[in-house]
Amino acid sequence: MRAITVQPGVPRSARLDDVPDPPVSAGSVLVRTLAMGVCGTDIEIVQGEYGTAPPGADRLTLGHESLGEVVEAPPGSGLTPGQHVAGIVRQPDPVPCASCAVGQWDMCRNGQYTEHGIKGLHGFGADYFRLEPRFTVPIDRALGLAGVLVEPTSVVAKAWDHIEHIAARAAWRPSRVLVTGAGPIGLLAALLARQRGFEVHVLDKVTDGPKPDLVRDLGAVYHSSSVREAGRGCDIAVECTGVSHLVLQVMHVLEPSGIACLTGVSSGGRSMPVDLGSLNRELVLENNVVFGTVNANRRHYEMAAEALAKADRGWLDRVINRRVPVEHWNDALERRGEDVKAIVTF
Repeated sequence: MRAITVQPGVPRSARLDDVPDPPVSAGSVLVRTLAMGVCGTDIEIVQGEYGTAPPGADRLTLGHESLGEVVEAPPGSGLTPGQHVAGIVRQPDPVPCASCAVGQWDMCRNGQYTEHGIKGLHGFGADYFRLEPRFTVPIDRALGLAGVLVEPTSVVAKAWDHIEHIAARAAWRPSRVLVTGAGPIGLLAALLARQRGFEVHVLDKVTDGPKPDLVRDLGAVYHSSSVREAGRGCDIAVECTGVSHLVLQVMHVLEPSGIACLTGVSSGGRSMPVDLGSLNRELVLENNVVFGTVNANRRHYEMAAEALAKADRGWLDRVINRRVPVEHWNDALERRGEDVKAIVTF
């Protein structure tokens, strides 16, 4: 079968390979791949920045955002041939730690987890993949190729799940949400905020292209000005860029008892002056909370699938604005100015 593989740590080593079919030992559910989503993580792995091949292998099959069709599944699994599914990326550590032992492998405490297409497990960028039923999430077939958005949506579903848990600490009725970044994660964070009935403001630097219209068509407000202007009066902020100065500014615009969720990963190697004392005083005296989140467990994947099933299909199809056949997979890994979301189709 065909697979997009890379030699981790070696830039420009990615290629379309002919590899053996996945062994039954990889999982009792056989899935035929329909699409693989591409994000910054994939690009960074291809650039040799990180990634780990499975034990005994020199190369890693790329892809952690998946959409596939069940070919075979064991009786009693709840899965049937023809069903559309997504694969859960992270697998629990073998110890397991306290979190992994109860299915919260996204909160792994000892770092011994593995991740499809990233760390120690082959990804979903191949004609077929195998999983165990508990790591295989059913998706509404009516979503079509938009089902490939389940994995990135699971990240923001987890963000909102944790925001709501924190908000339950007090009698508090948040109304206004700031989302920084109008990439796929930012747009999906805004989608879930609108589904919750919030007034949503999205900040991004671009002034043309598809992003402003995608935001407005959600019933949200698009800004290309500043965090101070876009975040005025915000109770909740979801930071989706990882840009250091934006992260700090987001903390400062929160209303009292506000919550900021950081989903973007900042690049290291840059320093900037920060008045930590003032920031600490502000957070403490206003009962504000800032927390980070990454990855997701099965419950969040199920929340993501439900949220996408309720969303406007035409809007989701516009988020995926570039579909590249697997024969030209390398085109999907090139960043383009008009890109929102690129996927590889099989």
